[in-house]
Amino acid sequence: MTDDRPHPDPVSARPGEPAGERAARRPRSTDPLELGFTPRKPVPWLAPFLLVSTGIRTLLAMLFGAYLDKRELQNSLEARIERQVGPDGGLWLDYVADLGDGFNATYSVAYLLAQPELEVDGHRLPRAQTLVMGGDQVYPSAAFEAYEDRCKGPYQAALPATPPERPTLFAVPGNHDWYDGLTAFLRLFVRSRDRHFGGWGTGQSRSYFAVELPGNWWLLGLDDQSGSYLDDPQLAYFDTVAGKLGPQHRVILAVPAPTWVKAVDHPTAYDSIDYFIRTIIAPTGAQVRLLISGDLHHYARYAGPDRQLITCGSGGAYLYPTHKLPERIQVPPKDTLARRASLSRPYDLKARYPDAARSRRYGWGILPRLPLRNPGFTTLLGTLHTLLMLAMAGVATNRAGTSEQRLFSVPLVLMLGVTLLGAAFFAKPPSAGGKRHARHWILGVTHGLAQVALGAAGTWLWLQLPFSDWPWPLPVVAAAVVYGPISGLVASQLVAAYLLIAGTFGVNLNELFAGQGIEDSKAFLRMRIDPDGSLTIYPVAVDRVARDWQVNPDQTATASWLIPKTPLTPRLAEPPITLT
Repeated sequence: MTDDRPHPDPVSARPGEPAGERAARRPRSTDPLELGFTPRKPVPWLAPFLLVSTGIRTLLAMLFGAYLDKRELQNSLEARIERQVGPDGGLWLDYVADLGDGFNATYSVAYLLAQPELEVDGHRLPRAQTLVMGGDQVYPSAAFEAYEDRCKGPYQAALPATPPERPTLFAVPGNHDWYDGLTAFLRLFVRSRDRHFGGWGTGQSRSYFAVELPGNWWLLGLDDQSGSYLDDPQLAYFDTVAGKLGPQHRVILAVPAPTWVKAVDHPTAYDSIDYFIRTIIAPTGAQVRLLISGDLHHYARYAGPDRQLITCGSGGAYLYPTHKLPERIQVPPKDTLARRASLSRPYDLKARYPDAARSRRYGWGILPRLPLRNPGFTTLLGTLHTLLMLAMAGVATNRAGTSEQRLFSVPLVLMLGVTLLGAAFFAKPPSAGGKRHARHWILGVTHGLAQVALGAAGTWLWLQLPFSDWPWPLPVVAAAVVYGPISGLVASQLVAAYLLIAGTFGVNLNELFAGQGIEDSKAFLRMRIDPDGSLTIYPVAVDRVARDWQVNPDQTATASWLIPKTPLTPRLAEPPITLT
């Protein structure tokens, strides 16, 4: 008789590997064929094709997001409520968000999360038994290859096999996870077989989750499909969870975006969270003591009378500035259009990382970094300025009645329109949401006029050179070879100067930092829940991520595949915060 039962793979019968479980083969070099994935550079957010494709994805998500919404279909999936507790009756819990970008930053954070213990400013912080990913697990889109190279691969390399404490992973989907309708996210984090993500086991059965924690704490993760309504199956699921809550319970709410900050400019942004707290949590008597989110790529903490609001989106994506954060916010905002809302309360900014002064200094880096990090964007500017110059030169030389006049005079009107409108819309991209204010139009049009003036100056200079007298089509060839690269570099510096000025008015702050792709100043949260119910939050910061990696000589199954050549030096972004 044939025995069809699965047999342990003999490869796994090595010291340190779980019986019956095969760990991934350890790499012998940093070659992608050895690693099983390709370490990627940071996403060049100002690359022309990426700008177009991201805009199209955002537009499609806005137009067809409701038709691609898979949350209703999840009603057929098991509605599990999980429980997490450590061997001592307490729990160590990690939170990381916005992580799937360039390898150096993403893996630096993953490496720290995976170590058995961290020594941070005199605090010994053991590896967490529970890891929460707070959204945007991959950039720029939710393609399978992007998840493998920018998220799953680095985390597999950081913790290749399951350690004895068998840590569990829960994930909240962000807007980038939603670009494919949540297909890849569900296949990675919500599955009925092969439930692991590197050395972490996946714990959720839907794109949202509820986890009972020690000391009368609960962790709830919401999926609001990029700011839409909470779906009925999700509300029904949390109604069931609410049946287990009482006045003695305290809640950690993990949400996709820090809408408490975004509500300063968009008063309706916080409405969904407020509705959830007001209709699901408040009737039970339980208290939401902590809201955590990613989406904005920095660390910031607002404190109110009985609640902490923490943004920690520093898991790998480009740094987002902190120097323009409001010092005080009202949550919910007093000018929300919601007919019903919770009592508005003030929250003060207690900490941010990096600090405001360092954030401002980072802003000045746009001047050298814009052309270096975004060569495609510089090439695009050079192409546009070359076309603008040729159009201006054609009109300036008065080729009336010739075919060249007809070729150049019409494009001149077109190029002037493209330059002015492009600069105006750049000041407030349609995908950014919210209303345009006078400052957007003034700054955008001024930037457009400055680009036109640069084109006029370039045209005057070009006409002083002998190239314009060469026989056709040599002037066009010379313009493409000589004028294009130089004008692109000069125009990129004009864009950089505009971004610096606009940033002081709170305009194009995202582009000011996205154009730099700053990998440093990363952070994650390590939290400790004691058996008595006290919660301590350690905001772990890394001022400089590692750039050079080598194969780890430690061949233990759970040891990270790669280690930094220069050791990482984590520190606390602020002193530990304790909630009781």
